[in-house]
Amino acid sequence: MSSAVFPYKSAIVVTCFPEQSPWLASEIEALGFEVVSTNISEVETVGYMDDCLRLNMWLRTGSRVLYQIQRFPAKNANDLYSRVRAIPWEKYLHADGYFSITSYVKNDTIRDDRFANVRVKDAIVDRMVEKTGKRPDSGPNKDRTVIHIYWKEDKVRIYFDTSGETIAKHGYRKLPFKAPMIESLAASTIRASEWDAQTPFVNPMCGSGTLAIEAALLAINKAPGLERENFGFMHIKGYDEESWQGYQRLAKLQMKAPAPGLKIVASDMNRDAIKAARANAKTAGVEELIDFQLCDFRETQMPEEPGVIMINPEYGERLGEEEKLLEVYRQIGDFFKQKCQGYTGFIFTGNMNLAKSIGLRTSARIPFYNAKIECRLLKYELYKGSKKQKD
Repeated sequence: MSSAVFPYKSAIVVTCFPEQSPWLASEIEALGFEVVSTNISEVETVGYMDDCLRLNMWLRTGSRVLYQIQRFPAKNANDLYSRVRAIPWEKYLHADGYFSITSYVKNDTIRDDRFANVRVKDAIVDRMVEKTGKRPDSGPNKDRTVIHIYWKEDKVRIYFDTSGETIAKHGYRKLPFKAPMIESLAASTIRASEWDAQTPFVNPMCGSGTLAIEAALLAINKAPGLERENFGFMHIKGYDEESWQGYQRLAKLQMKAPAPGLKIVASDMNRDAIKAARANAKTAGVEELIDFQLCDFRETQMPEEPGVIMINPEYGERLGEEEKLLEVYRQIGDFFKQKCQGYTGFIFTGNMNLAKSIGLRTSARIPFYNAKIECRLLKYELYKGSKKQKD
């Protein structure tokens, strides 16, 4: 990204789904960035605009990479308008371009976030018309320049959303199946499992295959941004295409062969699920790394060498469903005891009532959210031999 347009380091805020921030922070640190602060759904670091390209390329657990261009106080919408209009947008935006506004607003003078968005849009357009004589288009689409407003009480932060469309989706899931786990959440649960990418990773009830695919991508160190063709940063003035191409080349060079004999297993009793999972894995370029098995989860052929087994069963969100699922959760517990000895077991669920039916003692209960559902990643040490595992 041209240093003439953004010659300075600034705050970079990377957002994520609630409770994913510990795994996102560890990813950001692994890329060499200092973590300045974290909260339930974001991690703050510092860097140049060009660093946003790196973060968009390599982060598996984030949602949006926000580069701060200004911060100021504003008590009301008129303050907001005048301060936003004072920003030199002609340096950042193409006069014949397109931009959209997103926002988080918590200010007593504003009843509807959309009003704040409109005032910001008006301020930008008025400034652009004054300075360039042209009026850029604006609307809801996030496929070009995206400007994010954070306004809490009288504190305002203005960001470029350098991701545009969310990076929580990694682009390979063309065939979803039922309510699939979003890719960044799947990646976060795998990080939380501490799987070493050397031992087997087994995912019964695989649905559209997201967990197995994320495990395979991790095993070959394939950057999630490698196949994506469009980001928000590409539509900001000063975008350095050569810099992005350099990161693409680096990402390809950093890919590696999987560990010798690595086994990743995805099983499901639904033929359409296996079909979708296989198609998604092919799009992701990892179909050959995954052993797809069409079977009931209890018939999954487990690799002899122990590793990680992770199941994301249904939660029984609708009335009457819970009763039917009680037996399924009981069967998962039996399957873990009988066929998964030596493995570390994980169950991702949004129904702790049903989880009691598993009948095994958890060694950890890691909080997550799946959309708006509060969930837990339950960890089980599935010891070989006679160690007691009762609640």
